[in-house]
Amino acid sequence: MEYYKIALKDHFTFLGEGGKNPILEAFLPYNLAEMGRQDELRPCLLICPGGGYAMCSEREAEPIALKFLELGMNVFILTYSTQPHRFPTQLREVAAVMELIYQNAAVWHCDTHRIAIMGFSAGGHLAAHYSTMFDCKEVRAQFPESKGVNASLLCYPVITADPCHYHQGSFINLLGHEPSDTEVDYFSCDRNVKGNTPPAFIWHTAEDACVPVENSLFYAAACSKHKVPFELHVYPNGAHGLSTCDHMTNTPSPTTEYVHQWLDAAKKWLKLTFRF
Repeated sequence: MEYYKIALKDHFTFLGEGGKNPILEAFLPYNLAEMGRQDELRPCLLICPGGGYAMCSEREAEPIALKFLELGMNVFILTYSTQPHRFPTQLREVAAVMELIYQNAAVWHCDTHRIAIMGFSAGGHLAAHYSTMFDCKEVRAQFPESKGVNASLLCYPVITADPCHYHQGSFINLLGHEPSDTEVDYFSCDRNVKGNTPPAFIWHTAEDACVPVENSLFYAAACSKHKVPFELHVYPNGAHGLSTCDHMTNTPSPTTEYVHQWLDAAKKWLKLTFRF
């Protein structure tokens, strides 16, 4: 396997302004020539860890990547900028990653028709926001031909900016203030789902006391309304931030053992969605 750690500001200088230093890690399995796979193109997965837009959680980065490498995918982790760096910084950093994947597709053996984005908590907001708004004016100002993704996996995601069900800290960190009435619509990912929004895999726990389960329900309902394929899993128990639900990121318990099944479900969904 090849491994690269890439400072995005080395490729897009404006991403280093104001002390920003987003980092992309690339895990690229070898194409085995002895099996005739030297020219094989691999599906890609871009992981956006959570952390309330205050930090990027280590628990939702490499441990997740290791779980999906076994599928034979190219896996990327984006350690994106967090507070005090505000919107649209994070969307632009995802767009930059997409540019690098496209630019290096031949060398990295990337299938640009099969790129999925996965996000946890606030990283789930970033993943869903990019999935629905990759071509918004703020992104297109820096990336006039910004590329969309082909699937999203949203793990206990922050979705809505509506104060009735939002995660307040995520939006204060992202915007620097409470969302205005206009911003509630603009930053609620469910309100920006369209017919061309990519298919989604969504999971949450019903007793999540940090990011209410309504966030996932709203996104699933929006996908249903716009005929976007989706799979939704709501597990009855479990705290926020369960990540891999095993000893890598948790103290094992009957609850984590039960919720751990999200990983197998997500892998099966990816293989079905991308046909590999």
